[in-house]
Amino acid sequence: MKERFDVRSGLIILPVSVEGPTGVGWLRLALDTGATYSLVRPALLEVLGYDPALAKERVRITTGSGVEFAVRLHVTRISALGRSHKDFPVLGHTLPPSAAVDGLLGLDFFRDACLEIDFRAGLIQLDA
Repeated sequence: MKERFDVRSGLIILPVSVEGPTGVGWLRLALDTGATYSLVRPALLEVLGYDPALAKERVRITTGSGVEFAVRLHVTRISALGRSHKDFPVLGHTLPPSAAVDGLLGLDFFRDACLEIDFRAGLIQLDA
């Protein structure tokens, strides 16, 4: 599936559907090929019915400001660019207030797929 993105923007922002116990939310996640894991702001996970405070798993991550710990929980379903994953692990972690996105779509979402980014045309395509 192909999706357009703004080539003048500093980030490639994708519409991502995340399903939780209380419903489905459409989030704006930045494509981050430098991120091993996908990440969502904890407040948004709470809106979808998850409680990051009760997550049993913590993951050590390296950010621009140092080494931190993030909770890892499994969302019912996550979908973007025509691809869906069930019972998908995401990290719950805050982003700087200046970040104009709801989280990051990391490399874990794209494993075993072909991702093409055409910066001249402003198109991103994922062949699963």
